[in-house]
Amino acid sequence: MNNLNTNTTVAPIEKLALGQEWDKTFPKSDKVNHGKVTFVNRYGITLVADMYVPAGAEGKLPAIAVSGPFGAVKEQSSGLYAQQLAERGFLTIAFDPSFTGESGGEPRRVASPDINVEDFSAAVDFLSVHPQVDADRIGILGICGWGGIAIQAAINDPRIKATVASTMYDMTRVTANGYFDADNSKEKRNASRAALAAQRTEDYRNGRYQRAGGVVDPLPDDAPRFVKDYHAYYKTPRGYHERSGNSTDGWNVTSALPFMNFRFFEYAGELDNAVMIVHGENAHSRYFGEDTFKLLHGDNKELLIVADATHCDLYDNLEKIPMNQIAAFFNTQMPKND
Repeated sequence: MNNLNTNTTVAPIEKLALGQEWDKTFPKSDKVNHGKVTFVNRYGITLVADMYVPAGAEGKLPAIAVSGPFGAVKEQSSGLYAQQLAERGFLTIAFDPSFTGESGGEPRRVASPDINVEDFSAAVDFLSVHPQVDADRIGILGICGWGGIAIQAAINDPRIKATVASTMYDMTRVTANGYFDADNSKEKRNASRAALAAQRTEDYRNGRYQRAGGVVDPLPDDAPRFVKDYHAYYKTPRGYHERSGNSTDGWNVTSALPFMNFRFFEYAGELDNAVMIVHGENAHSRYFGEDTFKLLHGDNKELLIVADATHCDLYDNLEKIPMNQIAAFFNTQMPKND
């Protein structure tokens, strides 16, 4: 009998050079303890996260893994959410997805609907065995494109007891159909496929991947309101971070390909565990959340529309982000076992 590779061990955690300085886009809280942690996903990619633990916490805590927005890093919006929720009693991690930020994976700036869903489950793996975590009280929170990814992860992973999707995008829908489904036709999708296939040829010929560019800069005078909102976050001191693709040169162009060939939420109606979808009243992306909510079943699902809020308000505007309601949702849906 041939001796095939019989290595079934979990991949080793890669030794990565991690920054230790506070380089977030938000102030450090004196109510929580902060540190860096690493864990590995099912594809052998090492993920890096900031961990936030309530100061003076004792016993096992409910835990939440946070990621997003799509093209951002943990030093931006996801870290703010994680720190805020830690102030409210949760052990939290804000992680960089595979191929981005401080996390591992080559080549850089690759997005994948499969691997990115796996990233959330890998975070749950890590939290499930952490000595300070109550493994029966683990939730996840995704922002923007990672809101849709979070819900897809929850459909597939019943260990996730509660999920919050804030200002969510369905990246499979917007990539295949365009905004508001304006490009939802065979002809337009085939034209996109042809362009992306041609880009693959060029990338291979050149030996490098073409980047799509981050948020447009300089900003055209006639840019839509939501593009101006993105610029005001990613391209100014408010939210700029040098490792963020949205702040710099974006994803690899061909990262769009798998999102055109993959549809989220086919089994959304089978998701028994709790979901809260949070959207701004004036968000251009609101339709993603409302349409996704219609696919969910059960009395543990909630749609929360924030008055007079835009898409990017829910990135970092603590006067708009309903943090107390989000924390209450997690506490209600992940009750402590007596």
